[in-house]
Amino acid sequence: MQSRGYFGIGVEGVSKSANVGALLRTAHAFGAAFCFTVAPSFDARAARLADTSDTAKHVPLWRFDDVEAMVLPKGCVLVGIEITEDAALLPSFRHPLNAAYVLGPERSSLSAGLVARCKHVVKIPTRFSLNLAVAGALVLYDRLLQHGRFADRPVMSGGGGEAAAAAGGHGHPVFRRNRPDWMKED
Repeated sequence: MQSRGYFGIGVEGVSKSANVGALLRTAHAFGAAFCFTVAPSFDARAARLADTSDTAKHVPLWRFDDVEAMVLPKGCVLVGIEITEDAALLPSFRHPLNAAYVLGPERSSLSAGLVARCKHVVKIPTRFSLNLAVAGALVLYDRLLQHGRFADRPVMSGGGGEAAAAAGGHGHPVFRRNRPDWMKED
């Protein structure tokens, strides 16, 4: 699985350890470059029970005491996942090449200070809010569809072709049988 750019995902003020563990495991599965927490109030030991891939041993996990202490890599765009009137709908959202996604507490919203730091706010078009780990998984899957190297979907139902060629190469050489007129010598 190859994808362009990098991403991280984090949570603010989350209290349910199982949600954090499931989100970390999902981030690891999708190839996160880092994970983070802002003002967490969950039991890290209990979160490890849900994180069966032991993400912290494979992916950096940054802990920030508050929004002001949060530092992201240069050029990394912060994207809030939140149900607000002016949020972009996920299916119509163009994911930044380098992004950090952040989700809020289970029974509340992202803080006003954190929303102010977000360049984009995105919502998943559902009838009501989803479980935090499920919402994170949907956002990461949508990112993978957009930045991944997959063949176009077929017109008819069924599977698609092979994955698109990886970036960075120029492909096989192309040899001309005839020289175009503009290359011919007089």
